[in-house]
Amino acid sequence: MGEKEVILSLEGLKRLEQELEHLKSVKRREVADRIKQAREFGDIGENSEYDDAKNEQAFIEGRIITLEKLLRNAKIIDEATSDPTLVSLGTSVRLREVESGDVLEYTIVGSTEANPSANRISNESPVGKAIIGQKIGTTVEVQVPAGIFHYEILDVFREAAGR
Repeated sequence: MGEKEVILSLEGLKRLEQELEHLKSVKRREVADRIKQAREFGDIGENSEYDDAKNEQAFIEGRIITLEKLLRNAKIIDEATSDPTLVSLGTSVRLREVESGDVLEYTIVGSTEANPSANRISNESPVGKAIIGQKIGTTVEVQVPAGIFHYEILDVFREAAGR
């Protein structure tokens, strides 16, 4: 079975590439220096500084492997070719919850870029799955742990750069 395709915006791709470069060029060297210093303290059997540095090294190497795999399987969202009236990856949407009248705004992103506290929801989330491919004016039903919600798609737009 092939590895799962990772959908990223150009901005998300650049962020992951920068993190990978920082881990490889800066963090690897820092943790190697910490391990070397800890070894100089003597007995590494009871040296918490050495253990901490080795744990951090394992975390960094694991993250590097994860990032390399994500980038290898990355598919960039082509915003130029998508229909501007449809909800798609990379678009922002304004939704009205029918029951309460609350208006919500989300940007639809791939799962690696999702950050609900910043209103960036995954295309794989319940709301993301329900609205992707839908047009302005459509009302969708979303099943979530708290029950069933109905959302009307009020607007679909591209996020302004730097917003």
